[in-house]
This record gives sequence, C-alpha cells and structure tokens, in this order.
Amino acid sequence: MTTQDHQSPESKDRIYRSPAGMIGGFLLLVIIGWLGIDAVISGTGNTPWLALATMIFVVPLVVAFTLRPAVFANNDRLRIRNPFRVITLPWGETETLRSGYSNEVLAKSGTKYQLWAIPVSLRGRKKAARQQARQSAGGGRGRAPGGMFGGFGGMRGDTFGGRTPVPDAGPTRAEADRIMDDLRELLEMRTKAETSQGEVTVRWAYEVAAPAVAGAVLLAVLLAVG
Repeated sequence: MTTQDHQSPESKDRIYRSPAGMIGGFLLLVIIGWLGIDAVISGTGNTPWLALATMIFVVPLVVAFTLRPAVFANNDRLRIRNPFRVITLPWGETETLRSGYSNEVLAKSGTKYQLWAIPVSLRGRKKAARQQARQSAGGGRGRAPGGMFGGFGGMRGDTFGGRTPVPDAGPTRAEADRIMDDLRELLEMRTKAETSQGEVTVRWAYEVAAPAVAGAVLLAVLLAVG
C-alpha cells in the first residue's frame, strides 16, 4: 500500500491503500465506462436507459470496494475508511489489532472492524516464509522496510513522516503483516497518551450508498416496465 502525509502538521497521517485494489478498480471503471457509454450512444429502445441505470448502480460499488478503502494512522488515532463506513478509533479505545484470514481491529467495547485497505495475502506470507528460509540457510540480511504497502518505507523505526529506510534485522514478513506489526507497536506506545483518548465514531458513507441505491431502483423500474 502506498503511504502519504496527511494534512495535520502536528501529527501526520500514514495512509495505507491497496495498490492491487486501486489498479483493479481503475481497470473496471474503464471497462464499465467504455461499454456503458457505447450502449448509451449506440443502443436502441430501452438499452441506453438500462445502460445508464447500470452504470449509476455499479460505479459507486466499484469505487467503494476498490478505490475508497484506506487506513490512516497518526499519534492519536486510527481512522479506517471501509467501503460504506468511516471508523475513527482513538488509540486509547483500541484493544488490539488481529491478523488471520483478514486484518481487523478490536475496540475496547468488543466491536470488531475489518481493515479493507490492508488485505491478507496468503501468497505473500508463503513468499515471506520462503525468503526467511533462504536467509536462515544462507545467513542473509533482512531488507529495509518498504515495498508494495510501505511506499517510502514502513513505520518501523520511521515515526510519522520520516523517509529514511531502516534495515530490518528481524524475520522476513509479508507486507500486510509488517504493517500490522507497526500499528501494534504504535498502539502500545500511544494507548495511554492524553491526546489518544476519546470516543469511537462511525459514519456511514451516504455519498457512496445513495447513488448505488438510486441506480438499483432505476434499474429495477426499467426492468419491470420492460
């Protein structure tokens, strides 16, 4: 995932996104736009209207599940932008971050939130295990943080905005697992900080849901009337 600095100069965000999701979403939007616009221009009868309704319905969903997901982390809180919700968890209200077949964060209230922007890659884990086995056999060094998810470097040894990669002497890890390790370290450091306290907030993404619902209703009406 790529990382960028956010707006606050006091506590800059690290932003994590999935490059595979963003590339896939962009390609899907290109295909949908190409086919949909062609149907609107060249179609006859109800075809243009059906194509338009389908695009209104499908495009927000593609954006929601591919381009939208992101995780923002800074000194004070973790903000999770999932397909249809934005969850803000102060570190003081965060119990733990867990990795299994998906990455998720557990609030102290017991509520779980999935991190859509940090997908688990079993293939990445297997690759990391093979690299670790080769390093153990050959006495190789660990690599510097970075790669697909880290952009300019992971958060390990590079707190909030630094750009200098730090050699990692620890075990080789898949990129998503490295990010989760860094977030756990940040949680441990900041959970008791005064500025890390507050309430968990959840906001529904009506700007995504409303167009999709409108498109679905329009599509249903057009199919019903023939």
